[in-house]
Amino acid sequence: MGTVGLNYGSISSGQGIDVATTVAQIMATEQQIEDPWKTQLASLQAQDTAFSKMGTDLATLSSSLQALTDFTGVFASKQGSSSNTDVLALTSASPTASAGSHTITVSSLAQTSSNYSNAMATTDTLNGTLTINIGSGSAQTVSIASGSTLNDVVSAINGAGIGVRAAIIQDTNGARLSLVSTTSGSGGQITLSSTLTDETSGTALAFQVGQQGQDASINVDGLNVTTSSNTVSNVIPGVTFQLLATSTSSDPVQVQITNDDATIESAMQSFVNAYNAVVADLQTQEGKDTSGNAEPLYGDPTLSLIQSQMSSGLLGGVASGSIKNIGQLGLSLQRDGTLTLDSSVLGTSLDSDFDDVVGYLQNTNSFGNTMTQSLNSLSSSLTTGAIYLALQQNSSEETSLKNSIADEDARIATDQANLTTELNTANQILQGLPDQLNEVNQLYNAITGYNPTT
Repeated sequence: MGTVGLNYGSISSGQGIDVATTVAQIMATEQQIEDPWKTQLASLQAQDTAFSKMGTDLATLSSSLQALTDFTGVFASKQGSSSNTDVLALTSASPTASAGSHTITVSSLAQTSSNYSNAMATTDTLNGTLTINIGSGSAQTVSIASGSTLNDVVSAINGAGIGVRAAIIQDTNGARLSLVSTTSGSGGQITLSSTLTDETSGTALAFQVGQQGQDASINVDGLNVTTSSNTVSNVIPGVTFQLLATSTSSDPVQVQITNDDATIESAMQSFVNAYNAVVADLQTQEGKDTSGNAEPLYGDPTLSLIQSQMSSGLLGGVASGSIKNIGQLGLSLQRDGTLTLDSSVLGTSLDSDFDDVVGYLQNTNSFGNTMTQSLNSLSSSLTTGAIYLALQQNSSEETSLKNSIADEDARIATDQANLTTELNTANQILQGLPDQLNEVNQLYNAITGYNPTT
């Protein structure tokens, strides 16, 4: 520690001491004991930042790998196509669908039953009853009170919940009451009888059939199927398609269901990018910053552990059929430790050995399984992960250092208060000395008769 002196003028000057400056200098000297602790704390906190960044990138790598190893992940994705989208449009192919080709002939489309009334003025009023059957269901009657408008009739029918949707349609002849079944196909066929009367014109309200309820008729791979809807999802497992027009047996529609190779390749590239991000973190921490100082984790054994676990995970795993190494997935390990992906190699393996590729990523003791275990052992979120344990160790040391600094700050604060009090007292004494000397001189002069002015 340095030495701090007290500076003040002559005894007769009354100058005293600069208490604030003196105390600050002394406290700064005492605080130097904290410098090593603060330096160590800053170093640990810098390590925390580096560990957290690496933990985040490892979590991203784990997530990208999970997309490849999850049974419901990208390998379960399917895509499909229709040879004639004017007749049949493919809506979706779920993970439960199987890759393959299907032949479909559309003999007839499904239709929804509808009726509409004769035209009238929108201001006309009506009364009477409307009795409706939907398919083979029971007849239900809606009563319309005298003086009801078309809007009143629509509200009464819709409010009755009898399986039809009423609406007002305007055409060139006037307003019409429209009734459309809420059930598609033959099961939603509307049968109705009406005693409704247009009170304004005095004529009965007649209804005409707009469209008969009809089921779609299709042939799928030689099997005749009827369906009440043109949206078909229960014929080819996992596949939903929309019927748009009819076709002939001589010109059927070919539906092709395939594995979603493009999504798989994209997921594999995401894995490569995430792996390379972790490699970049490691390379950064093994070097120096722009000022030439070592990075926070330089020489830390955790870095070696991460490198070792990632390498063993990448090169581990047993073969799955024809797939025996990551090279057959299009993955290549470069001299700098990064990975590259050759999409053409991956595509070839997916086309020729799709199930083996899946097995190499998802089977027990597979590459995917081994790599997952390696990454879990490095995790910053799992309590057994290397980064988690390193952060916990740092946290314990940081708590101890912070406590030491806090205790020292408390002691220094007490010293500062005591020293300030003592120096203020001394300062008052120094500032009072000229008056005390003057009193002594006056007393001396009075006793001796000495007059300093003669």
